[in-house]
Amino acid sequence: VANEGGKHWTVNEVRALIRIWSDKNIQQQLEGTVRNKRIFEQVAARLQKFGIDRDWKQCRTKYKNLKHEYKSVKSAQDSGSTSKSMKFFNELDAILGHCTMEQASKSDNDESERPPEWTEARSGKDSIG
Repeated sequence: VANEGGKHWTVNEVRALIRIWSDKNIQQQLEGTVRNKRIFEQVAARLQKFGIDRDWKQCRTKYKNLKHEYKSVKSAQDSGSTSKSMKFFNELDAILGHCTMEQASKSDNDESERPPEWTEARSGKDSIG
């Protein structure tokens, strides 16, 4: 079955994509840019090593679709609905769960989740005044 993006992604292909996406280096690059063709060219090249033949556009489209689906399931769960779910939710939650705005504000009062430099910087400023 072919659609505009080519043939459907298999479970193994999606797993491989998520494995590459979970690389901290890739995540940082994706977070810091909108023009991300070069990053997805790297992703496609890494998929090739797994024997998966996808071009950068297919990788970017799949990434965007997964991210969108994750966000809609996540917001449904946050509002108390359990009817929405998706196949790779836990894997994506491990990657995306830390960088959503809701997540940041929820953990805002939890000192243990903050990088140590935040608490040090804050207490340093307090002692100046």
